Order: sequence, then structure tokens, then C-alpha cells
Amino acid sequence: MVETPQNSEGTFDDYSTQRVPDSERDPMWKILMVQIGGFVCLSQFMLGAELGYGMSFRDAVLSTVIGSVILQFIAYGLGLAGQREGLATSLLSKWSGFGTIGSAVVGLTFAISLIGWFGIQNSVFAQGIVSIIGKNANFGIVSTITGLVVTLSVIFGFKGLSWTTNISVPAFLIVLGVAIYNMMKGHTIAGLVTMAAPGAAMSLSSAITMVTGNFIVGAIIMPDLTRRSRNGRDVFWICVIGTLVGELGVNVIGVLMAHAVGTSKIMPIIYQLTGLFGIALIVLSSVKVNDLNLYSASLDIVNFFKQVFHVNLNRAWVTVVAGCLGTFLSVIGVIDKFSSFLTVLGVVFPPVASIMFVDYWILKRDRKSLDESHNRGTLPADTEKFPIVTIVAWVGGSLIGYFFTWGIQSITVIIASGLIYYVGMKLFDKKSTKSTIELK
Repeated sequence: MVETPQNSEGTFDDYSTQRVPDSERDPMWKILMVQIGGFVCLSQFMLGAELGYGMSFRDAVLSTVIGSVILQFIAYGLGLAGQREGLATSLLSKWSGFGTIGSAVVGLTFAISLIGWFGIQNSVFAQGIVSIIGKNANFGIVSTITGLVVTLSVIFGFKGLSWTTNISVPAFLIVLGVAIYNMMKGHTIAGLVTMAAPGAAMSLSSAITMVTGNFIVGAIIMPDLTRRSRNGRDVFWICVIGTLVGELGVNVIGVLMAHAVGTSKIMPIIYQLTGLFGIALIVLSSVKVNDLNLYSASLDIVNFFKQVFHVNLNRAWVTVVAGCLGTFLSVIGVIDKFSSFLTVLGVVFPPVASIMFVDYWILKRDRKSLDESHNRGTLPADTEKFPIVTIVAWVGGSLIGYFFTWGIQSITVIIASGLIYYVGMKLFDKKSTKSTIELK
């Protein structure tokens, strides 16, 4: 996900375009709760169910652990950079390999992924409504209506939907609690753990790529949270505890429930274990999540056109187009491609993290200007446009990960893009000359 939308009324300053001063840093527990909330969500549960349907409990947990280690390596490396600089990801990326236009392109890819998530979440929303209404309800019609309703809510800011923000995580936890209770009435832990996968076999490499793809954007934007952290130790524990409680905990529950019910489909699992009560809560909790998905996507698209083409688009119309695209994806069955969607995310976004990590921690190309401006409490005056080496490393790393499926794809992508960027910058970096794409 992208940076949390800021208050347009100016009632508080979230330092979205400047450094967070030391006096405004927050205690670890406050940031940790936000991080855990990012993991405790429907998409994480869906991932666990996908893994459980195609893998044994042991292999599903192993893939989750390996994928989580990859994610937390990324999250900690970038999160620590965000804490040191007091900068959100969108700003940090400008001086970590991507430049002004490059950071806008990253935002555009975030927007595309968010439109995909909108389609998936809207499918879940519509499936819940169909389950409540009955089999006579047409999924295509229902998903069209639900998608357009959420789109309108983002345009006009219907206050009637704002209360769902406060119930999304609690409602999801209630559903999980009821589902676990009912699951244990008909099964034993030992039986579920030793049970064979009910569906077609999934490889360990594919599962790890799905795990990383599910939260890779969250790992990349870790600086959005940790820029408010007080020290590096807090960043470390935020990453570790958030993973243990959120990623591993929710995934394991999803795996066990897929074994118990014998399906990877989220609504049959929820319905069989919780009934219409659980379906209703899932529907309510998904509304605001999709609201924010679409809002963030529209902001990123508007920013991209402003930075790259110097065109000011109307956010309302951008929201309409993005919402219609997401709704169309849900109607044509994007939720059935959930595994493929996560796999694509797992090869497209890791290069972004790898490039930023190599640039900030190894090459340190802009560290001097960052340090000097940090002492003044400002931002560096000079910014690149979009280094050619960055483009080659990003595209090259993604293609290598997509077409060379041996080993663990996510690790392959990270190593390949990082090496391409490092070698490329060592050979061709000439910041004093025109080594960047000049887009007028």
C-alpha cells in the first residue's frame, strides 16, 4: 500500500513533504500496532488459505518463514533508512536511486497494484453479498454495483462509510476467533497439521514468491511508518514482532482452515466456519480497505502525470476511471487469478527495494547531500530525473525473476536487480553529466 492519505484540511502536519523532526517521533508500540494492523487483514488470510490448499502444513509454514525473512530484510533495511532520514518512501526514493520522475513511476506501479487489489477486495465484497442474498443473485451485477458504490464514496467522501475504518481489524479478529472455535470442534490440531494438502500441489518456490508478493509493497513503504521511530532498535522490533504476530500468525490460521474445509476459496471457508454472521463482518471490514486502495491509487496516478508530463489531472475523474477498471477486473474474475497476481507482484516490486537498499546502504550516492541537508533540517537541493541504470536494473531484474524460475524467484529478483544496479552505477554513474533521462 501507499502512504496514508493526508488531511486535506490542514488540521495536522504529517510531514509528508519534509523530514519528521526528532521531537515528533513516536514510541515503538504505537507504530507496531499500525504494522500489525497491516498484516491482520483479509488478503493475508487469503494467502494462508492458498498455501494450505496446495501444501502440507510443514511446507506452508516453511514458505511463510522464508518469505517473511525476505520481506523483513527489505522492511528493516528501508525502514532503518527512513528512521535515520525521517523521510517517507516517496521522498527517500528520490535520493535512493530513482530520482524525481523515477519515484513517480514507482508510485504509478503502486497504483496499478492497488487497482488490482481493489478488484480482488471488491470480488470478496460481492461474494459476501451474494452469500447473504442467496444463489439467485448474479455475481457480475452485484460486483458492478459494489465497485461503483465504493468508487462514488471516494469521489464524494461519503461520511457514512468512515465508521467502517474503526471496525475493520476488530471485525476480522472476531471472525477469525469464531472460525477457529468452530474449526476445533470438528478437528484436532494434530490432525490438521499432519493432513495432506487438499488441492493441487504448489512448489516451495512459487509459495515463497506469493508470500513476498502479498506484502512487498508494505515492506517497501516501511519508511512511511518508521520515519517516526525514535531509534534503529525500535525499527528492528517493529519488523520482527509485526511479522511473528501478523504474517506468520494469520497465515498459519489460513493454512489450517484450508485443510479443515478443503478449499482455498475465502467465502466458503468463512461461511462454513462462521455462517452469515462472519460473512457480514467480512463485507463491512472490506469496504474501507477498498476505499483507501482506490483513494491512494488515484493520488499516485495524479502525481505521476504531474511529475512526468506536467499535466494536472482531476482526481475525481481519475478515481472514476480507476474504480471502473478495478470493478471490471472483479467482474471478469480477477480473484480466481489471486496466485498469479501475487506472483507478478513478487517479481515486479522486489527490484525497487533492492535498488533503494544498494543505493542508500552500499553505494551511498546521495548520502553526503542527505547528511548535510539533515543537519540543516531541510532536503537536498539537487535531484536526478530517472537514472538509466535504475531502469535497466528494475526491468532486467524483473524479467530475470519472471522467466528464470529455478530457485526462489524473489531472491533471484533481489540479487539480480541489486547486482545490475551496483555494477551499472560503478561503470556508468556520472551525476555531474547527463546520465539521466531528461523528460521535459
